[in-house]
Amino acid sequence: MIAEDTADFARRLAPYRALAGLDLGEKTIGVAVSDRQLSVASPLLTIRRVKFTADAAALLKIVAEREIGGIVLGLPRNMDGTEGPRCQSTRAFARNLERLTDLPITFWDERLSTVAAERALLEADTSRKRRSEVIDHVAAGFILQGALDRIGHLRHG
Repeated sequence: MIAEDTADFARRLAPYRALAGLDLGEKTIGVAVSDRQLSVASPLLTIRRVKFTADAAALLKIVAEREIGGIVLGLPRNMDGTEGPRCQSTRAFARNLERLTDLPITFWDERLSTVAAERALLEADTSRKRRSEVIDHVAAGFILQGALDRIGHLRHG
């Protein structure tokens, strides 16, 4: 079930289930997970993309192992807010994933997540090699944290 609206997504979540955040790239998928209280996102890992069936199997394995209750996909809008080919690709991925899971899926504007992740890694004095290894799942953490903050605001006013 794809929810365009964060409030709709939040209403569909089972209680005390973590969320997964995804930063979908052409070559990789960054994965972050939340705690069960939906307060903190933690970068988890980066999946090297092969083809959809293999990518989805890897994701659904993580979802099952961690008892994930919903999926947040970063939506790479253009800086002016319009949607280009990368957004279309992300939406297609979501539609394909929706066929394989009953979990609610939503999108989160990821325009500055990679920039924020890069800045955080630079401030932490992370080496260039290490940054390239972790940037995708750190960006997924920023995407997921944004959604968690919004859900928390919706729940607690």
